Amino acid sequence: MRILRDAVDPDLGSEALIREIHTRWFGADLAARDLFPPDMAKQRRVFAQALCWLCDELIAQRAEEPVAFLAQLGRDHRKYGVTPAHYASLQQALLTVLRSQLADRWDRRLNEAVNDVVELVIGVMSGAADAETSPPFSDGTVLEHLRPTRDVSIVRLKMDHALNYLPGQYVPVQVPQWPRRWRYLSPSIPADPAGYVEFHIRSVPGGMVSTAIVGEARPGDRWRLSNPHGAMHVDRDAGDVLMVAGSTGLAPLRALIMDLTRFGENPRVHLFFGARYPCELYDLRTLWEIASTNPWLSVTPVSELETDPPWAADYPDATPPRGLHVRQTGALPDVVTRYGSWSDRQILLCGKPEMVQATKAALIAKGAPAEQIRHDPLAS
Repeated sequence: MRILRDAVDPDLGSEALIREIHTRWFGADLAARDLFPPDMAKQRRVFAQALCWLCDELIAQRAEEPVAFLAQLGRDHRKYGVTPAHYASLQQALLTVLRSQLADRWDRRLNEAVNDVVELVIGVMSGAADAETSPPFSDGTVLEHLRPTRDVSIVRLKMDHALNYLPGQYVPVQVPQWPRRWRYLSPSIPADPAGYVEFHIRSVPGGMVSTAIVGEARPGDRWRLSNPHGAMHVDRDAGDVLMVAGSTGLAPLRALIMDLTRFGENPRVHLFFGARYPCELYDLRTLWEIASTNPWLSVTPVSELETDPPWAADYPDATPPRGLHVRQTGALPDVVTRYGSWSDRQILLCGKPEMVQATKAALIAKGAPAEQIRHDPLAS
């Protein structure tokens, strides 16, 4: 099993092997190639990371989480149009390439390990996909596209059918500007029975989908959303809460906060909302409106820089009415830990991976237990 694990580890140079798997699969099954975007670099790395993690779990004799992960992956891949025939051709490609690439170390034990892993992957994914009865995706129409800052868009849609998700979850989204390229976005409002949904999107360098949304999304565009992922949540019986949001990482935390307003009593929630410039704290008015009628919520705005750039004049003023904490200046991890360790809180972090990692490390160094810190899987 360790031989297989090292062979698929992207940090140990598995790129050529993974590319060969896809080449053989697409060569044998031309219909499979049409399911994926032209540039497969990211898909190959994610596939390699998933195989590597799966092997690690099996080596440690942990099967429950891998099976659940593969089942979710199978259900999720329905949005691409993957069929049982595609799974069969992928299975053959995996077995053929792995046997060829590992020929010099192939023996009975490696043969059993490879067959067991491949059968587990294909069997669980295809079985879960076949058993799922809900639609693989839902379509909706863009109603409104707002630009509160230079790099951030707020997009509001009306789905053809209500989208079921929990506050704090994220959903795969496909936009007409980039068909077959799915990106995960977090709704900023709780699920609405009438089908309304809102996303906050930040354009990032090299991010083709986010750049297209911020620059090109128009009312009337048809978006496709798939089934939700993630387990970010607030346990109302587990004590007070610290939330840390960087830029559009605010969206899932705002959905959680809005959901809490349904209850008469809640744990105290302290939200740090950060951005580079003061003008990029784009949703402070909404947060002020919620906090003004919900005394359990406190909001501290944070900007890395004290003053705005010249382009800020072209966008709405982000200054909230009086009532929130005074805006702090500095990096989010530093500002948050100035207030202490927060060791008695449920801690939720959302934003760029670098910010999440830095804030988590700073909190742990200050004394916060790692098991109390939650965030979605980090992605670059």
